[in-house]
Amino acid sequence: MKAQLAAARLLVAGVGLLAVVAGCSSSPAAGPSSSPPTTAASAGGTVPIPTNTLSTVAPTDAAQPPELPEQATAPPPAAAGPVSSKNLPAPAKLGTGWKTYTDPGGAEAGFVGNETWTRSRAPQQAAYEALPVGCGNPLPTSSLPVPEHALQGSYLTGAGKPATVLVLRFADAGRAKGYYGGYQARMAACGAKGSLQVKQLWSSSEAAASVRSYEDAESFVEVSALKGSTVALLAQSSTTPDTQAAWARSVVPALEAVIDLP
Repeated sequence: MKAQLAAARLLVAGVGLLAVVAGCSSSPAAGPSSSPPTTAASAGGTVPIPTNTLSTVAPTDAAQPPELPEQATAPPPAAAGPVSSKNLPAPAKLGTGWKTYTDPGGAEAGFVGNETWTRSRAPQQAAYEALPVGCGNPLPTSSLPVPEHALQGSYLTGAGKPATVLVLRFADAGRAKGYYGGYQARMAACGAKGSLQVKQLWSSSEAAASVRSYEDAESFVEVSALKGSTVALLAQSSTTPDTQAAWARSVVPALEAVIDLP
């Protein structure tokens, strides 16, 4: 079950892996000087203490990692603004034996459980983590719109495998289409080299399916769908992903029916 919990947190539409890059800087060592250092007393005032401040401007590019990861100090809400469980397909619509799963969270998961199967996500981080990371081929570098709301639902398949659906709600249909197109372009460019490999199963203008495989880990069948101002990314862990193209097509109507409901 521990392995299942770890896998369920990889979305795709997710689920992706977030690489947190910590920037660091250094200053050249000061050379010898015959003058004593200036102090607050000798300067006749206070010495300002430099601080690292975060931008107060809302993030505008989902292709860039967030300045800070999601806070894990309290259980997240079960809804994200107007997006709630009504925007997630019922388990029976996704396959025989599917059921919702209440993820307990924890330190390894990076969030505090809220005792239900849905949880609000930080929109930029959720949209960024859904993108492929670790591909052997270079990926597009264009900026991507940031959703206004993000909600994730957790499931177990009929075979007991973890699955997730991430619903990204944008300000308008144009922004949703922009993110969806950028996501698809990156998935198509990823290729079969590197620590992450992506194989396309099929695609259309508003839905697609692929297999995302990580080195020494399970593979995930991913279904993405665009409807109005909403993008949905469904990912399920699978040991036979190449045989699930038909299943991936079958769940698209279930996603399209609910993801963009107001």
